[in-house]
Amino acid sequence: MPQDATLGLPFDTPAQVRSAEAGDTLARLLEKWIKGSTEQSRKSQNAARQRLDALGSRHLGTTLHLEGALQQAQPAFLPPDEEGHLRLRRLDTGLRVIEAAFPQVGTDIELCRLTCAMLEGAWRSRALTPPREEERTAVCTCPLCRRIPTPPARTLDDYRWRQSAGRPLTVKTWPHRRELDSVLTGGWSWTRQLNDLERDLGHRHRFEDDILVFHEYKRVIDTIDTTRLTRHVEGRLAENFSTNSARALVSGVFSAHKRSVDEYWLQQHALGRVTLPQTNPLTQSAYSVLQMLDCLFWHVAPDSELWQEENLASLLLCRVIDDMTDVRADALTGEISNFWLADMPAHTKALYAACAIALVKYGCMPEAHEPMWNTWLMTTTIVWMGLTGRHALWFDGITQGLPPAEACPLCDLQPNACTGILTDGTTLTLAPRPTAPALSTRTAELSARCRDRYPGTWPLFDAELHAFEALHGPWYGDVDSTWEILRRTYIAAVEASRAAPSTARAREVQQDSGVVGSERFHTLHDPRTGREDTALLAYMFAGAHPHFLWNATGYRPTGVEGDWLDG
Repeated sequence: MPQDATLGLPFDTPAQVRSAEAGDTLARLLEKWIKGSTEQSRKSQNAARQRLDALGSRHLGTTLHLEGALQQAQPAFLPPDEEGHLRLRRLDTGLRVIEAAFPQVGTDIELCRLTCAMLEGAWRSRALTPPREEERTAVCTCPLCRRIPTPPARTLDDYRWRQSAGRPLTVKTWPHRRELDSVLTGGWSWTRQLNDLERDLGHRHRFEDDILVFHEYKRVIDTIDTTRLTRHVEGRLAENFSTNSARALVSGVFSAHKRSVDEYWLQQHALGRVTLPQTNPLTQSAYSVLQMLDCLFWHVAPDSELWQEENLASLLLCRVIDDMTDVRADALTGEISNFWLADMPAHTKALYAACAIALVKYGCMPEAHEPMWNTWLMTTTIVWMGLTGRHALWFDGITQGLPPAEACPLCDLQPNACTGILTDGTTLTLAPRPTAPALSTRTAELSARCRDRYPGTWPLFDAELHAFEALHGPWYGDVDSTWEILRRTYIAAVEASRAAPSTARAREVQQDSGVVGSERFHTLHDPRTGREDTALLAYMFAGAHPHFLWNATGYRPTGVEGDWLDG
């Protein structure tokens, strides 16, 4: 991908670009660079569909269409205030230094400028524009909206457990600094290892450079000398240039700017100078383009694949999963980039959540991992979420009783790569799911252990294993390690759902998920079984009934408090 594209905009004074113009220009820039789905990806998706169809008669199902985000007009935001102008000038100074040294990342720098200008305008618009009255439309009766759960009330005390990095790893996966020995940091190396077993693109162990994105995390800022680390990376780049490592420098600048503007407006709210509403002015389109900068920097694909629709869909839906599970903490801390607080219909939010689940299911299929670099990103993202205790997968997902599995639209949601989510849109299909006629040897062992120890949960667990093997084929993972993880996460959560409601028990399950993650995360790095284990865990954490991930789609507004929760 050429990296020297410019838009010819007058950035001598970066705040000259009005926020509305920045959003429109950013959308046009993305449209310019996005490439259509590859023939290889289309063949892989067709092969996956044909394999599932062979397990039973082909069913005609219900379809739901989500419009492409870039096809919609950008909202008009207020211009930045004086402090915002100063922040944008400081940003531009840093970006000019990077661009002079590494002109290969000119497009990335342009994205950073435009995104930060739009972010400044969105925050000020949120603070100063009266929130719109929620549109009084008829209650949506589509299969998805009928399943949106009623969320429990939450307070800041419910999130004291929340850690960006998770617990320190009990078994180290590499010899490195103590503060980097975490599931979060390990997740980058792990995802790249899964992507890179067949072809070494030189990305496998680049987490040392990418650590610059930790500007976004308050905990790590207190423990890592980011100035010294920046000098270290710049020195390494001078000796051995890497476009991806240069992007990490832009990423650090963006993350620092985003954190500074977030903190500024939350402080203004705390001081009583403005009142931040429990809504924000981000539409579906504005949310999507705002998130793309974050996505492109966190999980950089090779230049030849960076702008492919398949890659961008995976990146955006990983942010959807992150945001939907983080929603209540973000509601309390005032995070603006979370679209579950955004000005869009509940039906659109439900479609985005369903797309995320459909992509998790697709990522469990072997056909999904042939064409491109970031094909393991969604599956690894959902697994490390489940193994950090960071998100509400277990805590908010445990409700009284289980929803019925019969005719469940989420169980019947067909796997989908969702490639057109930014461009032409994507169409989801709800149809009776295929199921494997019999379990393979190792999966049958997992089922037998559940039957012996948890007979009440076993019928559900066994049914989900049959559904998983229909997607994945025979499973060849590590039985002992996978059982220990599932016993203390998915099965424990189902058991808690079947019992009387208990906040304390829900918290125990959630916290123990972080403990088992620290103990067992290293097993997912095993080149023989790591991919198998990751696929099964991703399915059980995000695609299996009773859909703990979907249960995070509900949202109950409370007051914006603001604190220094990391993340």
